[in-house]
Amino acid sequence: MPLPQQNNQYTIDDIYALPDGQRAELIDGQMYMMAPPTRRHQQILGALYRKIADYIDRKGGSCEVDIAPFAVFLNADDKNYVEPDISIICSPEKLTDKGCNGAPDWIIEIVSPGSRRTDYYTKLFKYCTAGVREYWIVDPEKKRITVYSFESDDTAEYTFSEVVKAGIYDDLEIDFSSMDI
Repeated sequence: MPLPQQNNQYTIDDIYALPDGQRAELIDGQMYMMAPPTRRHQQILGALYRKIADYIDRKGGSCEVDIAPFAVFLNADDKNYVEPDISIICSPEKLTDKGCNGAPDWIIEIVSPGSRRTDYYTKLFKYCTAGVREYWIVDPEKKRITVYSFESDDTAEYTFSEVVKAGIYDDLEIDFSSMDI
């Protein structure tokens, strides 16, 4: 369950000082511990990754798709470090061996029971203000996908029986009903 560690201002150095195997994210100096993902979470992650990566490969696109654990340093500071479930980065200059410096173009978070508040509120605000173009929240428990297009200030909700169009691409649609999730 991602719980903020209170009463301290943490930095990225604290993230790298965590014991091996322990994962956390850092948002505005607050550390959020991360629990291991469920099998269903990983199945959804894998299915979405395959659809997006295959699309980019077919189109000969230059965007890169990365899955957690993948470091995203949202701001030019040492107080913000996140590991989105899926990050799509279309600016190669943002990529280093350590991860992504700056906002990915598109982020997908798959909600876990312990990450609900963080995904729907804390990260939503952080991703919007950091310059992410599009943010999807995939909620397995509610069988719902919430799509935020920050460029157009649009929000849409879909169910797992619908087709969802990616806003950063003209012709990428993901049919959730055809995915074995």
